[in-house]
Amino acid sequence: MLINIPLTVIPLIVYNIIAFGLLGAFPGDPWVAPVFTVEMISDARWTMVIGDLMIAVAIVFLFFEILKATRTTSGSIVDHGLSTLVFILYLIEFLLVAACAHSVFFILTVIALVDVVAGFSITITAARRDFGWGGPNGGM
Repeated sequence: MLINIPLTVIPLIVYNIIAFGLLGAFPGDPWVAPVFTVEMISDARWTMVIGDLMIAVAIVFLFFEILKATRTTSGSIVDHGLSTLVFILYLIEFLLVAACAHSVFFILTVIALVDVVAGFSITITAARRDFGWGGPNGGM
């Protein structure tokens, strides 16, 4: 049952922990705080900030959610329902909570939306293929 928990809820929880200062207050905008800086071969400096890291991790979680969507088990229905609930939580927070009115949170919300849409689309396509549905003779 633990596999049915959408991974996109993890960035939501981490965002809320950082945004509401549960790990300590960040001065100013916490999403532009540098995580690390790398000196590139071109002599340019590339700095990873917390917001960029959050988005990158969320995209990795989205990849695994899309892989989970290829399952055609009865648990996938629960997974899609929970993914939809997570997206609704993102949307409600984005619209109603001032600390979530940030481009990082908006991109995380879009990632959750893509998870919901891709999950349902992939599952429907896989189910059609598994049942041989959709061909001129009913797929036979």
